[in-house]
Amino acid sequence: MTRLASTFATLKQQGRTALVSFIVAGDPNPTMSQDILNGLPASGADIIELGMPFTDPMADGPTIQAADIRALSAGMTLRKTLGMVKTFRSTNTTTPIVLMGYYNPVYSHGPEAFARDAAAAGVDGLILVDLPPEEDAEIRIHLKENNIDLIRLVAPTTSIERLKMIAASASGFLYYVSIAGVTGTASINIEDVAKKVTAMRDITDLPIAVGFGIRTPMDAKEVGKTADGVVIGSAFVNIIGKIVENQIVSEVHREVALYRAALT
Repeated sequence: MTRLASTFATLKQQGRTALVSFIVAGDPNPTMSQDILNGLPASGADIIELGMPFTDPMADGPTIQAADIRALSAGMTLRKTLGMVKTFRSTNTTTPIVLMGYYNPVYSHGPEAFARDAAAAGVDGLILVDLPPEEDAEIRIHLKENNIDLIRLVAPTTSIERLKMIAASASGFLYYVSIAGVTGTASINIEDVAKKVTAMRDITDLPIAVGFGIRTPMDAKEVGKTADGVVIGSAFVNIIGKIVENQIVSEVHREVALYRAALT
């Protein structure tokens, strides 16, 4: 059983919802980012999404765009992102890590080499925001060979027919993007999300995680009543952009703990 499958199965048995914590690799700088990453599980993160910094993150709002710029300005690269995962794995072999980002850096690295290097570092899953299922064959085959889950995105506008197609080739979990917009700019509609998650369960047995638009621990609590996982990103990244340097790591971990406490 993969780390992702094991984590979701354990949490389901415990009656708990997964807290999926997102940060951008290298933000605000590689050293502090590693410290934040290393401390996320102890703070309450069940699964970690690690953003691969990119110059044109089209699905992200100003908060995460700024984080990408900070990370790239600090010298972060895809290879260094994989290095962060490898360092994390030297002390943690149980918490799943999912890389999230855009296809350009992966393509530049080489799809086969990326899958091999990501697996060697200890990556469990991959989310590529801008690569639709119709065009991902060149990476999908290599991820499968290296036991890395390819996690699909589902939008509020996704039809039932397309949802069936997406779910058929997805693994790990399905990521429901709860708003029609970019990250960190709109609030979630809890009732609409509950209806969509219920409809998705009629089509797939994969766990369903909900992200985008979850702005408070109370939002997370409400979403967690129907979803298997709740993805929090901008709330944590916003701290990194605003808190003075000597408090960033502890404040991010404190915020993660607040969201974990809100979830059952």
